[in-house]
Amino acid sequence: MRIAFMGTPDFAVPTLEALAAAGHDIAAVYTQPPRRAGRGKTLQPSPVHRRADALGLEVRHPLTLRDAGEQAAFAALGLDVAVAAAYGLLLPVPILEAPRLGCMNVHGSLLPRWRGAAPVQRSILAGDAETGVIIMQMEKGLDTGPMLLEGRTPIDGKTAGDLFAELADLGAGLMVRVLADPSAYPPRPQPEDGVTYAAKIEKAEARLDFSHDAAQVERQVRAFNPAPGAFFEHGGERIQILSATIEEGSGAPATVLDDSLAIACGMGSIRPDIVKRAGRGAMATAELLRGFSIPAGTVLS
Repeated sequence: MRIAFMGTPDFAVPTLEALAAAGHDIAAVYTQPPRRAGRGKTLQPSPVHRRADALGLEVRHPLTLRDAGEQAAFAALGLDVAVAAAYGLLLPVPILEAPRLGCMNVHGSLLPRWRGAAPVQRSILAGDAETGVIIMQMEKGLDTGPMLLEGRTPIDGKTAGDLFAELADLGAGLMVRVLADPSAYPPRPQPEDGVTYAAKIEKAEARLDFSHDAAQVERQVRAFNPAPGAFFEHGGERIQILSATIEEGSGAPATVLDDSLAIACGMGSIRPDIVKRAGRGAMATAELLRGFSIPAGTVLS
């Protein structure tokens, strides 16, 4: 098939690679424009942009697809289908209708639960038992289109980073299956019940709230690993917790209970296993405490 691929972060790269490996004619790759990043604030292309360059594919990064000229250029590609995966721009109707088979999306949740920007993190925060990927037909509404194929996976104790990697590979395989024979996957309307919305993650949410019970705090740790990184502050420094264990100890919330950094929550406690100081790599909690004292009785902020 003649395809336009539309994606931006690492999550989208496996789908791009799978489509290329399956022999599809990828007419153009659409991605977000390069952003300034790093200490030097130099312009950095997106992960999809870098991979598309390596594959020798044409890359386009318009600021908007609402411009009539951009829409005409898209239509001129003569596409069978457009495939989107975490692209980051809403597709206006002229874009949705230009390809012969319309536009399909790799969405990282079990729709209609967690429509929107951050389905993986929200599923962890909510304590969902499982999540998955839906291949859906795109329409004007926010993730409201009919479903074509789904895959599921248990969340267990996985971090957002774990799930992003797993769902990216799962979604890539599902998309290849759908495009191999679209007629085998007739569209199914999403159920009207069970709709939830996954709002974009705000950096302020990553500050750990120890007034919650330990299970919720531990979910916060996993949901924000690798980014933006769940954290507390002590001695004027921000300490990220990358993994933690739930324990039964109790005390006033945010109080350090022992010299191994067990931290009281609203119910129960957590013990950080892997932590990270600003500007340093991840380390075991014992290593942190050898050079950064956080004694029992300390109240964290």
